[in-house]
Amino acid sequence: MTGSAELDATRDAYDGVAVRYAELFATELERNPLDRALLGAFAELVADAGGRPVADAGCGPGSVTAHLHGLGVDVFGVDLSAAMVGLARQAYPGLRFAEGSMTALEAADGSLGGVVARYSVIHTPPEHVPAVLAEFRRVLAPGGHLLLAFQADTAPGAHAFDHRVTLAYRWCPDTLAGLVAAAGLTETVRLVREPGPAERFLQAWLLARRPDDA
Repeated sequence: MTGSAELDATRDAYDGVAVRYAELFATELERNPLDRALLGAFAELVADAGGRPVADAGCGPGSVTAHLHGLGVDVFGVDLSAAMVGLARQAYPGLRFAEGSMTALEAADGSLGGVVARYSVIHTPPEHVPAVLAEFRRVLAPGGHLLLAFQADTAPGAHAFDHRVTLAYRWCPDTLAGLVAAAGLTETVRLVREPGPAERFLQAWLLARRPDDA
């Protein structure tokens, strides 16, 4: 499990920039059609698998949570940062948001149809990522889906970089996909795109599924 000092550092960093962060990224999805397409496909897959609830892990100010809700998903947001959760509740009062850690989600075993972790596992030290993925698998129902987004690198492993908020890691998609498989999830889609005008690195998505018999 991620150490408390690491969790505290990430929480404090995002608490300190929450308002500015929400302003900067308020229209981010509008500028990213591929991201919207993948979230739309994820929403359809969750619906086809029975429409169970979905956790937006590391939800920040709630824009992705709200987007999924608009697609008909029964979704709730979880974030370490109290300031981020407060902004999300203010912006989207009809949705559910709670403070919490990705290593200890408030969900019963096998209860969720999906988990979205969009640029949230990037702040987890690499040695602790397997525990996060194991927690995602724990809460997913058989047939449930996991959608990860992260900054990517072509070299194997994870690579620390100077994220604008706090220390983060970009991952080789093959390396992270290997950890996803080791957690008992089956990769179904991988997308890597070139960085946009305001981005420094390749951007990647992994979609995986908990097998029906697992």
